[in-house]
Amino acid sequence: MSTNRGFKDTFLWGGATAANQIEGAYDKDGKGMSAADFIEYVPKEQRTGDNHMEITSDHIQKVLSGEHEGHFPKREGIDFYHTYKEDIKLFAEMGFKAFRMSIHWSRIFPKGYEHQPNEAGLAFYDDVFDTLLSYNIEPVVTLSHYETPFGLTEKYNGWADRAVIDHFVHYAETVFKRYKDKVKYWMTFNEINIINISPFTGGGIISDKEQNPIETSYQALHHQFVASALATKKLKQIIPNAQMGCMLARMKHYPYTCNPEDVLKAQQDDQMNLLYTDVQALGEYPNYYHKFLLDHNLSLNITDADLAIIKQYPVDYISFSYYMSMLSSTTPEGETTQGNLMNSLKNPYLEASDWGWQIDPVGLRIVLNELWDRYKKPLFIVENGLGAKDTIENGQIHDNYRIDYLQKHIAEAKRAVEDGVDLMGYLAWGPIDLVSMSTSEMTKRYGFIYVDQDDYGQGTKKRIKKDSFDWYKALIQSNAHDL
Repeated sequence: MSTNRGFKDTFLWGGATAANQIEGAYDKDGKGMSAADFIEYVPKEQRTGDNHMEITSDHIQKVLSGEHEGHFPKREGIDFYHTYKEDIKLFAEMGFKAFRMSIHWSRIFPKGYEHQPNEAGLAFYDDVFDTLLSYNIEPVVTLSHYETPFGLTEKYNGWADRAVIDHFVHYAETVFKRYKDKVKYWMTFNEINIINISPFTGGGIISDKEQNPIETSYQALHHQFVASALATKKLKQIIPNAQMGCMLARMKHYPYTCNPEDVLKAQQDDQMNLLYTDVQALGEYPNYYHKFLLDHNLSLNITDADLAIIKQYPVDYISFSYYMSMLSSTTPEGETTQGNLMNSLKNPYLEASDWGWQIDPVGLRIVLNELWDRYKKPLFIVENGLGAKDTIENGQIHDNYRIDYLQKHIAEAKRAVEDGVDLMGYLAWGPIDLVSMSTSEMTKRYGFIYVDQDDYGQGTKKRIKKDSFDWYKALIQSNAHDL
């Protein structure tokens, strides 16, 4: 028996982004609008604090008519659409082995339901992939990363309608055929569990159009499960050596106290977070989910054919985002803190970021071991990072706090590998400053590369290396040997 003492030589180091947060050019070269184009920046003092980013049908109409004029930062991103060659060159300088990005669905099919794709959109990603491969950087591509074409919202109310499954599969088949020689790592839906937290973000669903919004979101989730399995089937037919992954926003729950009731509540909360990977990795709905539907009087349209395809085409690997852990209690009284689309009771043993996200490196090791024990499929950390306020001092950004955060999390990932976990790679979110998904601000910065741009899109957009840039470069060079 051999003992693994570190990351394997083929470990995929790199960074992760999303098209809607970096590309910009929302109305260029035939691109249609997506759900992300309707999320506006709201100053902190005006936010409601629910973090759900839900918008009403009335608000949509006011935006479309011009009656409501807001600032929609994801329409502009950081202009990666025009700067990708320079940005990828910087990623290569850091030594990236992989770069996670998404294809903007509405750049390929502007409304989401056309039969013929938009050639200009396809050509753009051809060039991006070619640029990455010229530096020996593997593209890791998410098919749908909070970018449901708005045309599908108008016609079907997004994933609420089963018809969207066929449109997604047609889109997936189109890009698989186009990029079969360029991309071998794919994912279907980013943080698929978010559709039940923010249906508009995760599925282009305007909830106030539905009589039973909760039931609709779980029905839409089922549609995405079926679509994921069908897309996996297509991938295996078109690119046999490619791998398909699912992607979960992992929200590990600890019991608030050692009261068995709190322990049970934490177990149940964890089950509902792992529902998504249970279905996509194991190929079936777990018993606890059947009980959940019954307890909440939710009636879903699930056919035998749906269950058969889900069973036949599970994913090859499990990818996930990890930013924080959470607490569960049957008597949730106490100080709360903010998090990644969900708030939580404050853990007295943990520090928090500038945005209230609880920093828990050991939790990453726990999560990796639990996922490996549960699924025995390769794991891939495709998002982990620190959103923080950065200050330029004499043209430099000294972000030791970010280095400290990443170093501690990567050290725990390394310990998980030593525990026996099969880990494919680590992709830091996001390697270059980008528009925040949850708050649409630039002030919350994650990057190794600073982008001179404020919350209103003003600035030179100049790229500046932070101290963490050289730190991550050295870490990749050593394969984290010196952690």
